[in-house]
Amino acid sequence: MSALKKSGYAPVNGISMYFELHGEGDIPLVLIHGGGSTLDSTFGRLLPILAKNHQVIAVELQAHGRTSDRDAPESFEQDADDVAALLGYLNINKANILGFSNGGSTTLQIAIRHPQLVNKIVVITGAYKRDGFMEGFFDFMPHATPGNMPALLHEAFLKVNPDSNKLQTMFEKDKARMVSFTDFNEDDMKAIKAAALFMVSSQDVVTLAHTAHMAHLVDNAELIVLPGVHGGFIGAAEAELKPGSKMPEITAALINEFLG
Repeated sequence: MSALKKSGYAPVNGISMYFELHGEGDIPLVLIHGGGSTLDSTFGRLLPILAKNHQVIAVELQAHGRTSDRDAPESFEQDADDVAALLGYLNINKANILGFSNGGSTTLQIAIRHPQLVNKIVVITGAYKRDGFMEGFFDFMPHATPGNMPALLHEAFLKVNPDSNKLQTMFEKDKARMVSFTDFNEDDMKAIKAAALFMVSSQDVVTLAHTAHMAHLVDNAELIVLPGVHGGFIGAAEAELKPGSKMPEITAALINEFLG
C-alpha cells in the first residue's frame, strides 16, 4: 500500500466506519471495496498508484474488515448513506467516487441519493438489475457457503479482524443482500448527472451488455472493457494476474484520464 497519511474510525449512522487517507489532491477520490472484501484485498495494488495523483479515501463498509456491524441487513442504499456520512465527518463536500463490484452498485446509489456530494463516478463491475449478472448467478447464490469464498478473502478479513464469527456474519449478510437483490429504479439511473465511467472485464460476473446499457442510460457516461476476469484489471486479491502484469497501472492511467 502507499504511505498512509491517516487512518481512523468515524461514527456514522450507528456504526464505527474504518477509513484511510492516502496521497494528496484537490478533489478526494473515495474507494469502495467489493463484497466479502477489505479495502486492502480489493485495492491493495490499485490504491498506491492512484494515490500518486489523488487524495484517496479508502473505506470499509458495514460488517467488513475493521468496520463494525449494526442490527440490520446490509443494503446498497445504507452503504451509500454511510459513505455520505463519512464525507460529512471529514468535512468534504465534493468527491469522486470509485466502487468495485458491490461497491460499484453502492457508488450508483451515492450518485442517486447524494448527488450534491459527487463530482464524478467510476463504476467497476457494478450492476443495477438482477438480469445484469452472469447466467446462473442467482441460482448459485442461495446455496453459497463460506467455503465458496476465495481463500485470499478469508485471509484478508482475518488479518485485520481475527474474529471468525464476524467473518461469518459478513458472509451471511453479503449473501442475503445478493439473494434478495432488487432492481434499482431505472428513472433514478437516468437522473444521475455526474460524469460516469463504467468499466468491466471481458469475462466478468456482470455482463458486458448490462454495463453498456448503464453507460447508455446515464448522460455523460463512458464505457471501457478490459481483458480478464472479475477484479483482474484492478489487481484484486481474488483475481490471479500474470506475473509482472501491468493491468493495474493501465487501469489507473485510464481512471486518471477520466478524472482529469
